Amino acid sequence: MTRNLSLFAGLALLFILTGMLQSWNLSLNILNLALLSAIMAIGVNIQWGYAGLFSTGIVGSVALGGLAVGLVSAPRVPEGWAAGGPRILGALIFGALAVALAIWIYRRLPKGRVRLLAVSLFLVVAFFIYRAILDPAVVAVEANNPAQAGHIGGLGLNSLLAWPVGALMAAGAAWIIGKIALGLREDYLAIATLGIAEIIVAVMRNEDWLDRGVKNLIDLPRPWPVPYEVNMQTHPDYVDFVTRAGFDAITFSTIFVKLLYAAMFGLVLLALIWLCERALNSPWGRMVRAIRDNEVSAAAMGKDVKWRHLQIFMIGSAVVGLAGAMMTSMEGQITPGSYLPLRFTFLIWVMVIVGGSGNNWGAVLGGMLIGWLYLAVEFLGPQMMEQITRGLPPGDLKSHLLDSAAHMRLLTLGVVLLVVLRFAPKGLIPEK
Repeated sequence: MTRNLSLFAGLALLFILTGMLQSWNLSLNILNLALLSAIMAIGVNIQWGYAGLFSTGIVGSVALGGLAVGLVSAPRVPEGWAAGGPRILGALIFGALAVALAIWIYRRLPKGRVRLLAVSLFLVVAFFIYRAILDPAVVAVEANNPAQAGHIGGLGLNSLLAWPVGALMAAGAAWIIGKIALGLREDYLAIATLGIAEIIVAVMRNEDWLDRGVKNLIDLPRPWPVPYEVNMQTHPDYVDFVTRAGFDAITFSTIFVKLLYAAMFGLVLLALIWLCERALNSPWGRMVRAIRDNEVSAAAMGKDVKWRHLQIFMIGSAVVGLAGAMMTSMEGQITPGSYLPLRFTFLIWVMVIVGGSGNNWGAVLGGMLIGWLYLAVEFLGPQMMEQITRGLPPGDLKSHLLDSAAHMRLLTLGVVLLVVLRFAPKGLIPEK
Protein backbone atom coordinates (compact mmCIF):
# COMPACT_ATOMS: atom_id res chain seq x y z
CA MET A 1 0.00 0.00 0.00
CA THR A 2 2.85 2.40 0.81
CA ARG A 3 4.43 1.71 -2.57
CA ASN A 4 1.16 2.27 -4.41
CA LEU A 5 0.50 5.53 -2.57
CA SER A 6 4.01 6.67 -3.42
CA LEU A 7 3.40 5.97 -7.10
CA PHE A 8 0.18 8.00 -7.12
CA ALA A 9 1.87 10.78 -5.13
CA GLY A 10 4.64 10.92 -7.74
CA LEU A 11 1.99 11.06 -10.46
CA ALA A 12 0.28 13.99 -8.73
CA LEU A 13 3.67 15.72 -8.46
CA LEU A 14 4.07 15.52 -12.26
CA PHE A 15 0.85 17.47 -12.80
CA ILE A 16 1.77 19.99 -10.10
CA LEU A 17 5.21 20.59 -11.64
CA THR A 18 3.64 20.96 -15.08
CA GLY A 19 1.37 23.67 -13.69
CA MET A 20 4.17 25.46 -11.87
CA LEU A 21 6.80 25.28 -14.62
CA GLN A 22 4.54 25.57 -17.69
CA SER A 23 0.97 26.72 -17.02
CA TRP A 24 -2.00 25.54 -15.01
CA ASN A 25 -4.16 25.61 -18.11
CA LEU A 26 -1.81 23.12 -19.78
CA SER A 27 -1.61 20.95 -16.67
CA LEU A 28 -5.40 20.76 -16.32
CA ASN A 29 -5.81 20.03 -20.03
CA ILE A 30 -3.39 17.10 -19.71
CA LEU A 31 -5.15 16.00 -16.51
CA ASN A 32 -8.54 15.83 -18.24
CA LEU A 33 -7.18 13.80 -21.13
CA ALA A 34 -5.30 11.57 -18.67
CA LEU A 35 -8.52 10.92 -16.73
CA LEU A 36 -10.24 9.89 -19.96
CA SER A 37 -7.27 7.67 -20.82
CA ALA A 38 -7.55 6.04 -17.38
CA ILE A 39 -11.23 5.26 -18.03
CA MET A 40 -10.31 3.69 -21.40
CA ALA A 41 -7.57 1.70 -19.68
CA ILE A 42 -10.13 0.36 -17.19
CA GLY A 43 -12.27 -0.83 -20.10
CA VAL A 44 -9.33 -2.64 -21.70
CA ASN A 45 -8.30 -4.04 -18.32
CA ILE A 46 -11.80 -5.51 -17.92
CA GLN A 47 -11.40 -7.36 -21.21
CA TRP A 48 -7.77 -8.43 -20.91
CA GLY A 49 -7.06 -8.37 -17.17
CA TYR A 50 -10.31 -10.08 -16.15
CA ALA A 51 -10.95 -12.48 -19.04
CA GLY A 52 -7.80 -12.54 -21.18
CA LEU A 53 -9.55 -11.23 -24.31
CA PHE A 54 -7.00 -9.62 -26.61
CA SER A 55 -8.96 -7.00 -28.55
CA THR A 56 -7.31 -4.45 -30.82
CA GLY A 57 -10.60 -2.78 -31.76
CA ILE A 58 -10.58 -0.21 -28.99
CA VAL A 59 -10.57 2.69 -31.44
CA GLY A 60 -13.92 1.49 -32.80
CA SER A 61 -15.56 1.77 -29.38
CA VAL A 62 -14.06 5.24 -28.88
CA ALA A 63 -15.39 6.33 -32.28
CA LEU A 64 -18.89 5.01 -31.54
CA GLY A 65 -18.89 6.94 -28.26
CA GLY A 66 -18.00 10.10 -30.15
CA LEU A 67 -20.68 9.41 -32.76
CA ALA A 68 -23.27 9.12 -29.99
CA VAL A 69 -22.54 12.72 -28.95
CA GLY A 70 -23.21 13.89 -32.50
CA LEU A 71 -26.47 11.96 -32.77
CA VAL A 72 -27.77 13.05 -29.36
CA SER A 73 -26.52 16.60 -28.84
CA ALA A 74 -25.77 18.04 -32.31
CA PRO A 75 -28.15 20.82 -33.41
CA ARG A 76 -31.12 19.69 -35.42
CA VAL A 77 -31.09 20.04 -39.21
CA PRO A 78 -34.79 19.90 -40.17
CA GLU A 79 -34.09 20.38 -43.88
CA GLY A 80 -31.58 17.52 -43.93
CA TRP A 81 -33.90 15.18 -42.06
CA ALA A 82 -36.84 16.08 -44.29
CA ALA A 83 -34.75 15.49 -47.42
CA GLY A 84 -34.09 11.83 -46.67
CA GLY A 85 -33.93 11.08 -42.95
CA PRO A 86 -37.04 8.84 -42.76
CA ARG A 87 -35.93 6.93 -45.85
CA ILE A 88 -32.44 6.37 -44.40
CA LEU A 89 -34.02 5.12 -41.18
CA GLY A 90 -36.25 2.80 -43.19
CA ALA A 91 -33.23 1.45 -45.11
CA LEU A 92 -31.37 0.74 -41.87
CA ILE A 93 -34.40 -1.07 -40.43
CA PHE A 94 -34.75 -3.06 -43.65
CA GLY A 95 -31.07 -4.03 -43.48
CA ALA A 96 -31.38 -5.23 -39.88
CA LEU A 97 -34.50 -7.27 -40.72
CA ALA A 98 -32.78 -8.75 -43.78
CA VAL A 99 -29.82 -9.91 -41.68
CA ALA A 100 -32.16 -11.38 -39.05
CA LEU A 101 -34.15 -13.20 -41.74
CA ALA A 102 -30.94 -14.53 -43.32
CA ILE A 103 -29.92 -15.96 -39.93
CA TRP A 104 -33.39 -17.55 -39.58
CA ILE A 105 -33.14 -19.12 -43.04
CA TYR A 106 -29.65 -20.39 -42.26
CA ARG A 107 -30.87 -22.11 -39.10
CA ARG A 108 -34.01 -23.57 -40.66
CA LEU A 109 -32.40 -25.19 -43.70
CA PRO A 110 -30.32 -28.37 -43.38
CA LYS A 111 -26.58 -28.26 -43.87
CA GLY A 112 -25.35 -28.42 -47.40
CA ARG A 113 -25.00 -26.60 -50.68
CA VAL A 114 -28.70 -25.70 -50.84
CA ARG A 115 -28.49 -23.70 -47.61
CA LEU A 116 -25.38 -21.87 -48.72
CA LEU A 117 -26.87 -20.94 -52.10
CA ALA A 118 -30.21 -19.90 -50.59
CA VAL A 119 -28.67 -17.63 -47.97
CA SER A 120 -26.19 -16.12 -50.46
CA LEU A 121 -28.91 -15.41 -53.02
CA PHE A 122 -31.15 -13.86 -50.38
CA LEU A 123 -28.36 -11.58 -49.09
CA VAL A 124 -27.42 -10.43 -52.60
CA VAL A 125 -31.03 -9.53 -53.44
CA ALA A 126 -31.51 -7.85 -50.04
CA PHE A 127 -28.32 -5.83 -50.52
CA PHE A 128 -29.47 -4.37 -53.84
CA ILE A 129 -32.87 -3.51 -52.37
CA TYR A 130 -31.15 -1.90 -49.39
CA ARG A 131 -28.92 0.23 -51.61
CA ALA A 132 -31.88 1.21 -53.78
CA ILE A 133 -33.63 2.57 -50.69
CA LEU A 134 -30.57 4.16 -49.04
CA ASP A 135 -28.59 5.79 -51.87
CA PRO A 136 -31.17 8.33 -53.12
CA ALA A 137 -31.88 9.42 -49.54
CA VAL A 138 -28.18 9.87 -48.80
CA VAL A 139 -27.68 11.96 -51.94
CA ALA A 140 -30.62 14.17 -50.99
CA VAL A 141 -29.38 14.70 -47.43
CA GLU A 142 -25.79 15.46 -48.41
CA ALA A 143 -26.98 17.92 -51.08
CA ASN A 144 -28.66 20.06 -48.42
CA ASN A 145 -26.26 22.96 -47.71
CA PRO A 146 -23.12 20.75 -47.84
CA ALA A 147 -20.80 23.60 -46.76
CA GLN A 148 -22.44 23.96 -43.33
CA ALA A 149 -24.74 20.96 -42.95
CA GLY A 150 -25.04 18.02 -45.35
CA HIS A 151 -26.14 15.62 -42.62
CA ILE A 152 -29.32 14.63 -40.76
CA GLY A 153 -28.34 16.45 -37.56
CA GLY A 154 -28.86 15.36 -33.97
CA LEU A 155 -31.56 15.57 -31.35
CA GLY A 156 -30.23 18.79 -29.81
CA LEU A 157 -30.27 17.34 -26.29
CA ASN A 158 -27.81 17.88 -23.45
CA SER A 159 -24.44 16.30 -24.11
CA LEU A 160 -24.54 14.48 -20.76
CA LEU A 161 -27.29 12.24 -22.14
CA ALA A 162 -24.93 11.13 -24.88
CA TRP A 163 -22.51 9.54 -22.40
CA PRO A 164 -24.67 6.48 -21.56
CA VAL A 165 -25.83 6.34 -25.19
CA GLY A 166 -22.19 6.07 -26.28
CA ALA A 167 -21.66 3.23 -23.82
CA LEU A 168 -24.76 1.42 -25.13
CA MET A 169 -23.73 1.86 -28.77
CA ALA A 170 -20.25 0.47 -28.06
CA ALA A 171 -21.76 -2.44 -26.10
CA GLY A 172 -24.18 -3.20 -28.95
CA ALA A 173 -21.36 -3.23 -31.49
CA ALA A 174 -19.34 -5.45 -29.13
CA TRP A 175 -22.24 -7.91 -28.99
CA ILE A 176 -22.26 -8.18 -32.80
CA ILE A 177 -18.46 -8.44 -32.98
CA GLY A 178 -18.39 -10.94 -30.13
CA LYS A 179 -20.94 -13.18 -31.80
CA ILE A 180 -18.70 -13.27 -34.87
CA ALA A 181 -15.16 -13.21 -33.49
CA LEU A 182 -15.03 -14.43 -29.89
CA GLY A 183 -14.82 -18.05 -30.99
CA LEU A 184 -11.51 -17.34 -32.71
CA ARG A 185 -8.04 -17.92 -31.26
CA GLU A 186 -6.32 -14.95 -29.60
CA ASP A 187 -4.28 -13.81 -32.61
CA TYR A 188 -7.22 -14.16 -34.99
CA LEU A 189 -9.45 -12.31 -32.50
CA ALA A 190 -6.97 -9.41 -32.47
CA ILE A 191 -6.93 -9.24 -36.30
CA ALA A 192 -10.72 -9.45 -36.54
CA THR A 193 -11.39 -6.76 -33.94
CA LEU A 194 -8.83 -4.42 -35.52
CA GLY A 195 -10.42 -4.89 -38.93
CA ILE A 196 -13.95 -4.30 -37.67
CA ALA A 197 -12.82 -1.18 -35.77
CA GLU A 198 -11.28 0.19 -38.96
CA ILE A 199 -14.58 -0.46 -40.76
CA ILE A 200 -16.41 1.59 -38.10
CA VAL A 201 -13.98 4.48 -38.48
CA ALA A 202 -14.12 4.24 -42.29
CA VAL A 203 -17.91 4.49 -42.20
CA MET A 204 -17.69 7.61 -40.04
CA ARG A 205 -15.16 9.15 -42.43
CA ASN A 206 -17.16 8.51 -45.59
CA GLU A 207 -20.84 8.74 -44.61
CA ASP A 208 -21.32 12.50 -44.63
CA TRP A 209 -25.05 12.20 -43.92
CA LEU A 210 -24.21 10.72 -40.53
CA ASP A 211 -21.53 13.03 -39.10
CA ARG A 212 -20.28 15.15 -42.05
CA GLY A 213 -17.37 12.74 -42.55
CA VAL A 214 -13.96 14.33 -42.99
CA LYS A 215 -15.56 17.78 -43.02
CA ASN A 216 -15.96 17.27 -39.26
CA LEU A 217 -18.96 18.03 -37.08
CA ILE A 218 -18.10 21.08 -34.97
CA ASP A 219 -19.80 23.37 -32.44
CA LEU A 220 -21.31 20.55 -30.42
CA PRO A 221 -22.88 21.87 -27.20
CA ARG A 222 -21.10 21.39 -23.92
CA PRO A 223 -22.53 19.11 -21.23
CA TRP A 224 -24.47 20.65 -18.41
CA PRO A 225 -23.35 22.40 -16.20
CA VAL A 226 -20.13 23.43 -17.99
CA PRO A 227 -20.36 27.10 -19.09
CA TYR A 228 -18.64 28.78 -22.03
CA GLU A 229 -15.66 30.98 -21.19
CA VAL A 230 -16.98 33.84 -23.32
CA ASN A 231 -20.28 33.89 -21.43
CA MET A 232 -18.40 33.99 -18.13
CA GLN A 233 -16.09 36.80 -19.27
CA THR A 234 -19.02 38.97 -20.35
CA HIS A 235 -20.99 38.47 -17.14
CA PRO A 236 -20.61 41.58 -14.91
CA ASP A 237 -20.91 39.69 -11.62
CA TYR A 238 -18.21 37.22 -12.61
CA VAL A 239 -15.83 39.95 -13.78
CA ASP A 240 -16.39 41.92 -10.59
CA PHE A 241 -15.81 38.87 -8.36
CA VAL A 242 -12.64 37.75 -10.18
CA THR A 243 -11.23 41.29 -10.30
CA ARG A 244 -11.72 41.73 -6.56
CA ALA A 245 -9.99 38.40 -5.93
CA GLY A 246 -7.00 39.59 -7.95
CA PHE A 247 -7.26 37.13 -10.85
CA ASP A 248 -7.35 37.66 -14.59
CA ALA A 249 -10.90 37.12 -15.87
CA ILE A 250 -9.86 35.30 -19.05
CA THR A 251 -7.33 32.97 -17.43
CA PHE A 252 -9.56 32.16 -14.47
CA SER A 253 -12.52 31.29 -16.75
CA THR A 254 -10.48 28.75 -18.73
CA ILE A 255 -9.08 27.22 -15.54
CA PHE A 256 -12.55 27.05 -13.97
CA VAL A 257 -13.99 25.21 -17.00
CA LYS A 258 -11.14 22.70 -17.01
CA LEU A 259 -11.55 22.14 -13.26
CA LEU A 260 -15.23 21.48 -13.78
CA TYR A 261 -14.45 18.91 -16.46
CA ALA A 262 -11.84 17.33 -14.18
CA ALA A 263 -14.40 17.04 -11.37
CA MET A 264 -16.96 15.40 -13.68
CA PHE A 265 -14.44 12.96 -15.17
CA GLY A 266 -13.02 12.21 -11.72
CA LEU A 267 -16.46 11.32 -10.36
CA VAL A 268 -17.07 8.95 -13.27
CA LEU A 269 -13.63 7.38 -12.77
CA LEU A 270 -14.19 6.87 -9.03
CA ALA A 271 -17.61 5.33 -9.66
CA LEU A 272 -16.09 2.93 -12.20
CA ILE A 273 -13.27 1.96 -9.82
CA TRP A 274 -15.79 1.28 -7.04
CA LEU A 275 -17.96 -0.87 -9.31
CA CYS A 276 -14.98 -2.72 -10.79
CA GLU A 277 -13.45 -3.44 -7.38
CA ARG A 278 -16.73 -4.85 -6.09
CA ALA A 279 -17.17 -6.92 -9.25
CA LEU A 280 -13.60 -8.22 -9.22
CA ASN A 281 -13.81 -9.35 -5.59
CA SER A 282 -17.27 -10.93 -5.97
CA PRO A 283 -18.05 -14.56 -6.91
CA TRP A 284 -18.58 -13.30 -10.47
CA GLY A 285 -15.07 -11.84 -10.55
CA ARG A 286 -13.51 -15.02 -9.22
CA MET A 287 -15.41 -17.06 -11.82
CA VAL A 288 -14.23 -14.80 -14.65
CA ARG A 289 -10.62 -15.04 -13.54
CA ALA A 290 -10.98 -18.82 -13.27
CA ILE A 291 -12.17 -18.91 -16.89
CA ARG A 292 -9.21 -16.72 -17.86
CA ASP A 293 -6.71 -19.01 -16.15
CA ASN A 294 -8.14 -22.32 -17.41
CA GLU A 295 -11.13 -22.40 -19.73
CA VAL A 296 -11.26 -26.21 -19.86
CA SER A 297 -11.53 -26.70 -16.12
CA ALA A 298 -14.01 -23.81 -15.80
CA ALA A 299 -16.20 -25.38 -18.51
CA ALA A 300 -15.93 -28.73 -16.72
CA MET A 301 -17.33 -27.02 -13.60
CA GLY A 302 -20.40 -25.98 -15.58
CA LYS A 303 -19.46 -22.38 -16.44
CA ASP A 304 -20.70 -20.95 -19.75
CA VAL A 305 -17.36 -19.75 -21.09
CA LYS A 306 -18.67 -18.24 -24.35
CA TRP A 307 -21.39 -16.24 -22.64
CA ARG A 308 -19.01 -14.89 -19.99
CA HIS A 309 -16.52 -13.87 -22.67
CA LEU A 310 -19.25 -12.05 -24.56
CA GLN A 311 -20.43 -10.39 -21.35
CA ILE A 312 -16.94 -9.17 -20.47
CA PHE A 313 -16.33 -8.00 -24.02
CA MET A 314 -19.51 -5.92 -23.97
CA ILE A 315 -18.80 -4.40 -20.53
CA GLY A 316 -15.24 -3.40 -21.45
CA SER A 317 -16.36 -1.91 -24.77
CA ALA A 318 -19.13 0.02 -23.00
CA VAL A 319 -16.60 1.62 -20.65
CA VAL A 320 -14.39 2.61 -23.58
CA GLY A 321 -17.42 3.97 -25.46
CA LEU A 322 -18.35 6.02 -22.40
CA ALA A 323 -14.86 7.55 -22.38
CA GLY A 324 -15.10 8.26 -26.11
CA ALA A 325 -18.39 10.12 -25.61
CA MET A 326 -16.93 12.12 -22.72
CA MET A 327 -13.89 13.11 -24.80
CA THR A 328 -16.00 14.27 -27.76
CA SER A 329 -18.31 16.12 -25.39
CA MET A 330 -15.33 18.01 -23.95
CA GLU A 331 -13.75 18.76 -27.34
CA GLY A 332 -17.06 19.87 -28.85
CA GLN A 333 -16.42 18.28 -32.24
CA ILE A 334 -16.30 14.97 -34.07
CA THR A 335 -13.18 14.53 -36.21
CA PRO A 336 -13.20 10.99 -37.69
CA GLY A 337 -9.68 11.48 -38.99
CA SER A 338 -8.35 11.64 -35.43
CA TYR A 339 -9.50 8.12 -34.54
CA LEU A 340 -6.19 6.37 -35.11
CA PRO A 341 -5.23 2.91 -33.77
CA LEU A 342 -1.90 4.27 -32.52
CA ARG A 343 -3.64 6.74 -30.20
CA PHE A 344 -6.77 4.87 -29.20
CA THR A 345 -5.72 1.22 -29.32
CA PHE A 346 -2.03 0.59 -28.89
CA LEU A 347 -1.42 3.52 -26.56
CA ILE A 348 -4.24 2.27 -24.31
CA TRP A 349 -2.63 -1.15 -24.32
CA VAL A 350 0.66 0.42 -23.23
CA MET A 351 -1.20 2.07 -20.33
CA VAL A 352 -2.61 -1.27 -19.16
CA ILE A 353 0.73 -3.07 -19.52
CA VAL A 354 2.68 -0.37 -17.68
CA GLY A 355 0.09 -0.01 -14.90
CA GLY A 356 -0.54 -3.72 -14.39
CA SER A 357 -3.21 -5.81 -16.07
CA GLY A 358 -5.82 -7.40 -13.81
CA ASN A 359 -5.56 -4.58 -11.26
CA ASN A 360 -8.01 -1.68 -11.49
CA TRP A 361 -5.71 0.74 -9.68
CA GLY A 362 -2.85 -0.31 -11.92
CA ALA A 363 -4.93 0.51 -15.01
CA VAL A 364 -5.69 3.96 -13.55
CA LEU A 365 -2.04 4.62 -12.73
CA GLY A 366 -0.87 3.49 -16.17
CA GLY A 367 -3.59 5.48 -17.92
CA MET A 368 -2.77 8.72 -16.15
CA LEU A 369 1.01 8.25 -16.26
CA ILE A 370 1.21 7.42 -19.96
CA GLY A 371 -1.50 10.00 -20.66
CA TRP A 372 0.69 12.66 -19.03
CA LEU A 373 3.83 11.42 -20.75
CA TYR A 374 2.19 11.25 -24.20
CA LEU A 375 1.15 14.91 -24.02
CA ALA A 376 4.05 16.29 -21.95
CA VAL A 377 6.73 15.03 -24.33
CA GLU A 378 5.14 17.22 -27.01
CA PHE A 379 6.51 20.32 -25.30
CA LEU A 380 9.33 18.74 -23.25
CA GLY A 381 10.95 17.11 -26.31
CA PRO A 382 11.80 20.34 -28.18
CA GLN A 383 12.95 22.00 -24.94
CA MET A 384 15.27 19.10 -24.11
CA MET A 385 16.63 18.96 -27.64
CA GLU A 386 17.41 22.67 -27.55
CA GLN A 387 19.47 22.14 -24.39
CA ILE A 388 21.23 19.11 -25.86
CA THR A 389 22.16 20.88 -29.11
CA ARG A 390 23.04 24.20 -27.48
CA GLY A 391 26.78 23.59 -27.88
CA LEU A 392 26.61 22.41 -31.49
CA PRO A 393 27.48 24.86 -34.28
CA PRO A 394 24.70 25.77 -36.72
CA GLY A 395 24.44 23.23 -39.51
CA ASP A 396 22.62 20.24 -40.94
CA LEU A 397 23.19 18.06 -37.85
CA LYS A 398 21.73 20.60 -35.44
CA SER A 399 18.77 21.31 -37.73
CA HIS A 400 18.11 17.60 -38.13
CA LEU A 401 18.15 17.01 -34.35
CA LEU A 402 15.84 19.94 -33.70
CA ASP A 403 13.41 18.76 -36.38
CA SER A 404 13.42 15.19 -35.03
CA ALA A 405 12.39 16.39 -31.55
CA ALA A 406 8.77 16.15 -32.64
CA HIS A 407 9.19 12.35 -32.90
CA MET A 408 10.54 11.92 -29.37
CA ARG A 409 7.02 11.03 -28.16
CA LEU A 410 7.09 7.55 -29.71
CA LEU A 411 10.72 7.00 -28.72
CA THR A 412 9.97 7.94 -25.10
CA LEU A 413 6.92 5.68 -24.89
CA GLY A 414 8.91 2.79 -26.34
CA VAL A 415 11.71 3.27 -23.83
CA VAL A 416 9.28 3.49 -20.91
CA LEU A 417 7.50 0.31 -22.03
CA LEU A 418 10.80 -1.59 -22.36
CA VAL A 419 12.02 -0.43 -18.94
CA VAL A 420 8.76 -1.44 -17.25
CA LEU A 421 8.72 -4.84 -18.98
CA ARG A 422 12.32 -5.41 -17.90
CA PHE A 423 12.07 -4.41 -14.23
CA ALA A 424 8.32 -4.79 -13.55
CA PRO A 425 6.99 -7.35 -16.06
CA LYS A 426 3.60 -7.53 -14.28
CA GLY A 427 3.25 -3.74 -14.22
CA LEU A 428 3.80 -1.05 -11.62
CA ILE A 429 0.81 -2.29 -9.58
CA PRO A 430 0.51 -5.99 -10.43
CA GLU A 431 -2.56 -8.14 -9.91
CA LYS A 432 -2.86 -9.61 -6.43
